[in-house]
Formats: sequence, structure tokens, C-alpha cells
Amino acid sequence: MFKDNKTKYYLIAVVTFSVLLTSLSFYFYQAFFSPNALTDKEDSYTLKIPSNATFQMVSDSLYQNEVIHDLITFSFVAKVLGYQEAVKPGLYTIPAKMSNLNLVRLLRSGRQTPVKLTFNNVRTKEDLAEKITKNLEISPETFLALLKDSAYIRKFGFEEETVMGMFIPNTYEIWWNTSAENLFDRMYKEYGNFWTEARLQKAKNLGLTQNEVSALASIVQAETQKADERPKVAGVYINRLRINMALQADPTLVFAVGDFNLKRVLNVHKEIDSPYNTYKYPGLPPGPINLPEISALEAVLNYEDHAYLYFCAKEDFSGYHAFAKDYNEHMNNARRYQAALNRSKIY
Repeated sequence: MFKDNKTKYYLIAVVTFSVLLTSLSFYFYQAFFSPNALTDKEDSYTLKIPSNATFQMVSDSLYQNEVIHDLITFSFVAKVLGYQEAVKPGLYTIPAKMSNLNLVRLLRSGRQTPVKLTFNNVRTKEDLAEKITKNLEISPETFLALLKDSAYIRKFGFEEETVMGMFIPNTYEIWWNTSAENLFDRMYKEYGNFWTEARLQKAKNLGLTQNEVSALASIVQAETQKADERPKVAGVYINRLRINMALQADPTLVFAVGDFNLKRVLNVHKEIDSPYNTYKYPGLPPGPINLPEISALEAVLNYEDHAYLYFCAKEDFSGYHAFAKDYNEHMNNARRYQAALNRSKIY
């Protein structure tokens, strides 16, 4: 009898252990391999993990935003794989139906999704700081502080007046949690990539430095939004520089006044005492008056060689300009434009 009981207890223990082992195996399998992220979704989710974030912050964000269904199994897998103590900041794309194992591996690896960084139509440092950090973790205020730090920007060979020329408007891929300093480094690298030997030689042939090309390109860009006309406008200013004629560029006065809503430049504006007043002071202003686009920079480096010294808006309001070789011809063009304005009652 005793032997039979012993056998019975042994069999019960074996069965119980087998059931427990099967249950644990099933639990472990479910915890690691079953879908737990976006189980009822079709689209992916973009997770932003701030710098200095804790695992608690990450798991709370995932659960509260209904990215993960089972918080306990996610936390368990994260603990087993050592992620709870190794959180990496950044931006991560989480596909639908992802298992805890693959999700933790993704986050632990630091395999971020880069963001698209695009900035253009920039006039001031404040504009640049706002637009360049729009999709990044860093704040506009943090980046603006660097832009205005004369000691810092001198490390890159720029001054406060010229530093805007270091930023080449384009679309770049960058990490979301890039620091302000690393972003500066990246933009300086892109600046170096833009200024190839061929472009440097063209600037040298013009007798201009890189900063001077940027300054002139910013004027050309402000004068015309027509990219195909920019080389022609650049040629006018190159001609003026070569004969030591004042540039007399209205956009530089607008910059000097600081009122970008100014529609018409008046004689009173031409008396402003500013190094950006190209009616009062000959040569180029000390720096760009906006962030010149690549098309404007190329327009200067590949300017149209002609004899024009003047231009004014065409009377057809097309956005293009009428060009003239002498002042009398220019005044005739200007009168035609003014007459068209009067007829249209724009002013």
C-alpha cells in the first residue's frame, strides 16, 4: 500500500511539474514571441525617447499611448535582456504586430530612424534656429545661443555677421536627439561638402571669398524669386562691383531697417547709417541678409556675363525684371513699370 501511494504521489508530482513546465514554457514563448506592439493597428508608431529618459518613462509612454498591450510581459523581457538599465534616447519607428523580443532588441540597439531636416526661406538667426530645430529634440533657444556666441562660431572660421553663410539650405538626414553642438558640426561638414575645389576656384576667379559669395547670393535671392533669372541679376551686381559702383540694393536697406514688411524703399531709408546700407557704403555688406539657397549661390558662381548695370520689375507683373545698360534706359523701364502700377491701382 505504501509503495502504491509513493508511486501515485510521484506520478502526481511529475504531472504537476509537466503542467507547470508547459505553462511556463507557453508563458515565456508568449512573452517573448507573440505580438504585443500595436496588435490591433496597421500603421507604425514613432516613439521619441528623450535624453536622460528612464525605463519607467519609456514603458509608461508605450503603455499610455496604447503601443504595447501587455506592460508586464514587456517589462519582463526588457529585464531579461538588460534593457531596463540601458535605455538609449532617440526616435524609433515601431512596426505593427511587433513582439516584445523584437521591440526590446530595437530599443536596446539604439537603431534610430533618422529625421528629415529641411530649412529654407530664412532671414534671421531667429528664423534659422526655429526652422532647423523644428523636428529635433533641441530647442530653438539652445541653438540660437550658439549662433550668437561669437567665441564659439569663430572656431568654425566665422563671425557673427557671416555665420549664416555656413548653413546651406537643403534636406538632410539627422538623428532626432542630435545635440546643438553636433548639429553645428554637421552643418559645417555640409558647408565643406558644398564648397568643392571647382566652386572655390570660381569664387577665386571672381575675386570673392566664400563669405562674400554668400553675401552677394543673399542679395540676388532677395531681388528675384525666379531661379532662372538669378544668374542675370548676379551679373548686374558683379558689373557694379568691378567698376566700384555702389550696389544700391534695396533688400539690404530692408535688412538694415529690420522691417521685413517694408514694401517700398524711400529716400529716408537711404540715409540710414548701417554697414548694410549699400546706397551709402560701397561694396558688399558685412554678411548675408538672408540664408541664400543653392540656386542663388550657383547664380553668383555662374553669373551671366553681360553689360547690364540696372534692372527693375517688368510692367507685366510676371516677377521677372527688365534690364538696362545705362541709366536713361533704366528710367524708361521704371516709368513703364510705374505706369502699370498706377493702372492696376496697386498703390
